[in-house]
Amino acid sequence: MVVELGAGTGAFTGPIQQRLGGRGRHIAVEINERFAVRLATRYPTVDVALADAAELEDILAARGLSHADVIVSGLPWAAFAESQQRDVLSAAVRSLAPDGVFTTFAYVHARWAPPARRLRDALENRFDEVVLGRTVWANLPPALVYHCRRPNKPVRHLPAAR
Repeated sequence: MVVELGAGTGAFTGPIQQRLGGRGRHIAVEINERFAVRLATRYPTVDVALADAAELEDILAARGLSHADVIVSGLPWAAFAESQQRDVLSAAVRSLAPDGVFTTFAYVHARWAPPARRLRDALENRFDEVVLGRTVWANLPPALVYHCRRPNKPVRHLPAAR
């Protein structure tokens, strides 16, 4: 069960479909209706959800699913406000299987900018392991990839007994 957040024009959709090779399930979450329609037309075997990535739990539940095994994000984290980063990452962590993997990217040139540092800190606070992959120099602008494993599920505290 692969979920793609911010599928956009399908830059990751095609490679995900190739890797799945007709096995498994692929849900692409896209908030832009024009992009979502284009994705659904171009990739008819992909389940395209026109929705905000922060609604991931509801998206999965509507499809009778409890979790994703892999979440691949193409979202523009550096463009997000802190609250939006927090909401989407929290939804991803809650939706990921205990042994699941979350993969996302950031741009090398912006790695030290406050939003990028905030993303790195947020990933490290939400996952037991965050591995920085190789820089993809062929991408314009060059990008780096974060591979995050073993999500730290939020502990839900029960109200104190009176």
